[in-house]
Amino acid sequence: MHRTLRNALATVLVTGALTAAPAAVAAEQAPSTAEAQAEVRNPKTIKVADYNQARGTLINAGSKTAAKSHPAHGTKDVPVSHGTSLLAEARDEFRAADRNLPADQKKSDMSIPHYNAVHSAAATMGIDRW
Repeated sequence: MHRTLRNALATVLVTGALTAAPAAVAAEQAPSTAEAQAEVRNPKTIKVADYNQARGTLINAGSKTAAKSHPAHGTKDVPVSHGTSLLAEARDEFRAADRNLPADQKKSDMSIPHYNAVHSAAATMGIDRW
């Protein structure tokens, strides 16, 4: 009787290990959310035309900081830091201007048109994080 019980337990353990192994291997191979986000990176440079177009989008949305910035010229690319600064300044400006709006008219602490303008400008420049 002990032999039968021992064999049954061994069978259960082996079966459990075999069914758990593929899940464990899959978990090891799948990148975590943080790793997947770390793989998404901003470009090192932005085309001048893309920068100027994004700047224009922000100006049309009412950004005074974008209007005060100078259009890029005289080179074919600008550093991505120029684009991220442009986006961050416009975002902060829009959040300050829209702080008294009702919550249902805001997204990410700014009006929906301002939010759309900032994200449209970011997409134009290929910037994911700013």
